[in-house]
Parts: sequence; structure tokens; C-alpha cells
Amino acid sequence: MASKRDYYEVLGVNKNATDDELKKAYRKLAKQYHPDANPNNKQEAEAKFKEVNEAYETLSDPQKRRMYDQFGPDGPQGFGGGGPFGGQGGYYSYNGSGFDGFGDFGDLGDIFSSFFTGGFGRQSGRTKQAGPRKGANLNLHMDITFEEAYLGVDKEIIITRNETCSHCKGTGAKPGTSPMKCPSCQGTGQIRQVQNTILGQVQTTRTCPECHGTGEIIKEPCDICKGKGTVRKQPKIKVHIPAGIDDDQTVALRGEGDPGEKGGPNGDLYITVKIKRHSVYTRKGNNVLCEIPITITQAALGAELEIPMVDGSKEKYRIPEGTQTGTKFTIRNRGFKSVNSSIQGDFVFTVIVQTPKKLTKEQRDILVQLAKTMNEQPPVKKRGLFG
Repeated sequence: MASKRDYYEVLGVNKNATDDELKKAYRKLAKQYHPDANPNNKQEAEAKFKEVNEAYETLSDPQKRRMYDQFGPDGPQGFGGGGPFGGQGGYYSYNGSGFDGFGDFGDLGDIFSSFFTGGFGRQSGRTKQAGPRKGANLNLHMDITFEEAYLGVDKEIIITRNETCSHCKGTGAKPGTSPMKCPSCQGTGQIRQVQNTILGQVQTTRTCPECHGTGEIIKEPCDICKGKGTVRKQPKIKVHIPAGIDDDQTVALRGEGDPGEKGGPNGDLYITVKIKRHSVYTRKGNNVLCEIPITITQAALGAELEIPMVDGSKEKYRIPEGTQTGTKFTIRNRGFKSVNSSIQGDFVFTVIVQTPKKLTKEQRDILVQLAKTMNEQPPVKKRGLFG
């Protein structure tokens, strides 16, 4: 399967493009490649139009853009990228007779609607409001320990979300009754008006005031959900945090957001991870860093140390004689795993030579003799500043 083109390349912008630059690039390309504007090459135009839509859907959303920059268009399943890019994302859809979904740009949608209806093709009878809609996404933060980030962890959390009302099966209507099609908009959710201008007829739309864009009117609301079709609940959700996750990275749980409308898919749940500070270890990229205290004699004579690893094990490591304080040593492949590859970082420890603050008489005599053999002036105790 061919890999996807870089989204920034698709829109013709650089990776530091602003929201306005993204929108400007999208408007130009969407108009250029709209299938109704390319009747002689509709199949190729449709493919390019979808590619442009997918790129803009991702890069125009701050959260999706951050995840795309981290993992690319084919991020690891259930983590970071992948899922929210395109597919069920829901900004734009092709229904066989035309593209929907320009409401995000205000009057641009009306311009495209009237332009293409009048000149190139037939307009879809289904509106964005009346058709299936994806449920709202949910966002939350989770605190985990340094060790949990290193090893990965499964957690069970309680979230608050809307769920489909089991009493009315999500219709919002009292059991035994059904919502009726709105007579004002005929179920489209929008009121359309045609105005005559010097450029010809211009079609505009507005949300139907009777059904508030739903396309339906409920005469007898459900007693449980009061006509909303959903109720607030606090379910328990199991979350897998993968080994190697970094601070401020996000885990995506598909379909765990609010329920969709009109048969649309559920939204997603995005969990952004915050890693607690550790008293011993720090992280730099995928490397684990720490300081290991050693004695003067270990530094001078060399020693075999037992280095505590993040996973609770211990690694033996021999430092050479004459080791100076601040010297760094590396244990390969004992750092963090990379979430989206098999690469693993290293464990880097810095030795800190500790000078004893209190010595016994025997220890002091030994050090004095050592100093003499090294032609050093031994320390002299003074009772006071003037002797």
C-alpha cells in the first residue's frame, strides 16, 4: 500500500504555517479540485479533493496537528496519530452527487453551494445538519509515575460523558412515539433562500428555527432524557498507556467519546499524559539520566557498582581506577523504548565522588599517611583564627 503524501506538501505550505495560511491554501485547492468543477476529469479531481480535505482536517485541528507532527499520518494504532486523521473525522464527505461540509468557512459554503448548483452539477439534498454526525470528542489529563511511563501501564478511569438513552433508544421521543419530520425545513435542518443579484441568483441557507437544525420535531419527549436522546453517565474505562510514552503525549481511545447523532459514529476520548517528577531519574529523549554517589576509595581504586534500573532490577558496572567526579558512563539499551519503533534509549549515569564529613582517628591517620606518600601537606587542625 502506497504511503500517504506529507500533509504540508499536499497543501503547499511549510510546517510552520499559521492557521490563516492553512485555510487560504485549503480554499484555493478545494475550489480547484472540486469534482463538480472538473466534469472532464472527475475521478482524478475527486481523489485530489479528498487528499486536500484529509490534510486540512488534520492540520487545522491543533491536537491532531501535534499528533501528526509526532507520528505522521500512519501513527501507531490506538496511539497518537492514525485514527483521527481522515476517515470518521467528519469534516467533509462525498455522497456521490457532490461534496458536503463547507460550513466551517461561513459564507464560503454558500458561495460553493450556489456556484456549483447553478453551473456544474446537482447539489446534494442532504445537509450537514440533517445527516449523520460524529459525536463530540472528549479530552482529559492523566498523571502517571516515571516508572509507569517507562514500563507502560493499564489503568481504569472514570469519565463523565453523554450516553444514548436506553429508554427511548436515543430518539428523544417517548416510547411508542416517534419524532416527526420538521414541516418548515422538510427534514433538512436548514431554510434555503434564493436572492436575485446583479450576478444572478445567489442561494443562502440558515438553521431552521423550528427544529434548531435537527430536521425533526419531538411532540412527546422522553421522560428520562427530556427529548435530548442522551443522558449523563460516569462509566469506567480501561486505558492502556504504552511503554515509552513521553510527557504531554496523547493516547486516543476510538469511540469512547459522546454518542453520534443520526446514526453517526461516537466521538473519541483523548488522554494527555503528565509524568510526575522522579527523585532519582530524569529523562532526555529516550535516555534515562541519574547521578550515582561513590566514595573516595572507589574513585581512586576503581569498583564494581550495582546501578539501580528504572524497572527495579540492578545492573553491575565496573568503573576504572582514578575515576573523577562528574564522569559519565552509559549502559546501552536500558533507557525508554520508542513508542512507534523498536529503538530503545540508553541509561546514562554520572558518578559524584563524595568527601566524608566526619572521620574516625584511624581513618584520619590513614589519610594523613596517604597524603605524605603523595608529597602533600597534611591538614592541620587549628583551635582558632590566631592559633
